[in-house]
Amino acid sequence: MDWEEFRARGRAAADWAADYHLTLRDRPVRAQTRPGEILRRLPASAPETAEPVDDILADLDQVIMPGMTHWQHPRFFAYFPANAAPVSVLAESYVSAIAAQCMLWQTSPAATELETRVCDWMRQAVGLPAGFAGVIQDSASTATLCAVLAMRERALGWAGNREGLSGQPTLRVYASAEVHSSIDRAIWIAGIGEANLVRIPSGGPDRAMDLSALSQAIEKDRAAGLMPAGIVACVGGTSAGATDDIDAVMDVAEAEGLYVHVDAAWAGAAMICPEFQTLWQGVGRADSVVLNPHKWLGAQFDCTTHFLKDPETLVRTLAIQPEYLKTHGADGIINYSEWSVPLGRRFRALKLWFLLRAHGLEGLRQMIRNHVSWSEALARRLNETEGFEIVTAPMLSLFTFRYAPKGAADLDTLNQRLVNTINDDGRIYLTQTRIDGALVIRFQAGAFGATAEDVDAAYDVIIEIAATFKPD
Repeated sequence: MDWEEFRARGRAAADWAADYHLTLRDRPVRAQTRPGEILRRLPASAPETAEPVDDILADLDQVIMPGMTHWQHPRFFAYFPANAAPVSVLAESYVSAIAAQCMLWQTSPAATELETRVCDWMRQAVGLPAGFAGVIQDSASTATLCAVLAMRERALGWAGNREGLSGQPTLRVYASAEVHSSIDRAIWIAGIGEANLVRIPSGGPDRAMDLSALSQAIEKDRAAGLMPAGIVACVGGTSAGATDDIDAVMDVAEAEGLYVHVDAAWAGAAMICPEFQTLWQGVGRADSVVLNPHKWLGAQFDCTTHFLKDPETLVRTLAIQPEYLKTHGADGIINYSEWSVPLGRRFRALKLWFLLRAHGLEGLRQMIRNHVSWSEALARRLNETEGFEIVTAPMLSLFTFRYAPKGAADLDTLNQRLVNTINDDGRIYLTQTRIDGALVIRFQAGAFGATAEDVDAAYDVIIEIAATFKPD
């Protein structure tokens, strides 16, 4: 394909994309294929000669699309959203066409300076104090890894990178069991080890860390000759929206001299609404904070904003400057590759810039407020419906519920059957989790194109399918 053919194919691709999004309600939310079904339809070897683009596009529709779960579907109520607002998709097409590698200021000055500006727009929007600086990472998992590496190096006086971890004090990191699995993975990759991720009990309506237990764990570790390094706090945990008392966590951390990373990957987006900022009161005292515009705000994946009180701690942890990566003759520049694990960087700032300008903060606030309101209304309806109970109350737009009809003996099996049947039906998509050992069903409203009618439809589907079940 040359650029002239691309011109025509690109117009057709835009039509395809618009048609796809406008007809999503006609498709089952989750892929209805069986394991291996798509693989069997794909040739075992790459073609030796060029194939017509028409054939490739036909296979996209006939082979690939039946095996896709539609994350942009307005009735996608599973996991957390991975939204793609139309203007973000448009921006991403420009990013793909420009195809810049934005690792250094000199490799694309506009990309670096736009990233600095839009990160500060986001900082202001979510109420973080002046002095925090932001960087766009690919995902919250990478931001969390960066934070764990920074807390490791700060605790060791930056000896870990220089000398390795052998012979160093045993480091300890503290978090509740409600934090995302990316924290476990960061601990592994950082060489700290799963055994040194100390799980602090949580409880109460917010499922927050027990601060007394946190203090006791730190004191016990110090007495045993171990080295506390940091705390990972949670705002809006994946399972049921668990939210730590950030102010209280910071009281402990500051008394102990520990680095604190706040994982607000999903819920952080809601902090553009001033009324929700009380959920992370004290966040301005933390060392680093992560939130994902690619979840709730509509910036196409991948786009994670990682905010740092002291960027120098992260730069000192990650920066390597061989001669070929130095920018000569320019002072006061930022090379964001020194703030990230990968050297290579995409031009992610462009889609966030497009998104914030095209919708405005108030437009995005209204979407989030709608999702929260609709979710709360659905929770009330389910709670008032015989045989259903709300297990965890709505945290923003996320809650969990359980089908518990009279006479049912094995509620875990019943609820797993219910969520499986709902997802096989295809009209909506839900997931399950466990709360205090019991299997429950998660619901979260967050799709960019969702309406109140879509959330009402979720109630209808849940009740309709549950009515077909006989208690075990």
